[in-house]
Amino acid sequence: MKKYSISDIEGLIGIKAHTIRVWEIRYNLVPPKRTLTNIRYYDEDDLKALLNIVTLNENGYKISKIAKMSRTQISDLVVQLKTNWNNDSVQILSLSNATVDYDEVAFSEILAGCITEMGLIKTMDLVLFPFMKKVGMLWQTGAIDPSHEHFASNLIRDRIIVEIDRVEKPHKDRPKRFLLFLPEAEMHEVGLLFTRYLLKSCGQDTLYLGSGIPYADLKKIVASYQPDYSFIVLTSLNLGKDINKIVGKVMDNLNVPLLVAGSLISEFDILVKDQLTPLKNVCDMVDFLEDL
Repeated sequence: MKKYSISDIEGLIGIKAHTIRVWEIRYNLVPPKRTLTNIRYYDEDDLKALLNIVTLNENGYKISKIAKMSRTQISDLVVQLKTNWNNDSVQILSLSNATVDYDEVAFSEILAGCITEMGLIKTMDLVLFPFMKKVGMLWQTGAIDPSHEHFASNLIRDRIIVEIDRVEKPHKDRPKRFLLFLPEAEMHEVGLLFTRYLLKSCGQDTLYLGSGIPYADLKKIVASYQPDYSFIVLTSLNLGKDINKIVGKVMDNLNVPLLVAGSLISEFDILVKDQLTPLKNVCDMVDFLEDL
């Protein structure tokens, strides 16, 4: 079993280490184990228990009441809450639990339930984008393994592709042409696929190239496809903090308006440029498309 420090647990469940220690001291809730050298740690069962406790606590159950329940009782109550697909905090915690367990069935059921109840746009905005941002940060800090991030992102990716296939593209007399791609070193396609879904739903035309497109190829692609707009998504922390440098390199090889979305856009300041439109969230993306 994987061992977690209290700082790992803090990141995974979103509760401060001080609060976790108070729960332990006051209520004996999920006391940590100790190594032979007396170092405190939590195992995967402890993590699941704490995730369930946080789920109940965020949904109106007092810690003093939770402390009197057995783990089975807690788990049963969480199962009941999971059917409330509009409760985004519950679904994010449930996805986290399924990711730690590599539980594809549970993960897929959560995705399907949220999308059926709320639709893909609202699910992406309230559940999946916040969840993926959290997973990315935990991966960078080592609280979870890279395989956990790949497990979650690939299942989300596959589901969005299913939703794209289900969309009946409405007729549009003069659709705009969008070139969708990720620049070099950016490999996370989920946001770009979601953009493809939005564009298809609006009746726009797209050329989807996916990840890792060399800067040197862009001029030839633009000359051939002649898009009205180009669109990139920047989410990978491996790209560094100089987002404007990356955007600049892309624009140097394009002569069409560039739309830029992704979590890094909301975290760093983007320099104002002609033919550049930063989209900081799902609402910005939807509003832009509605205004076309």
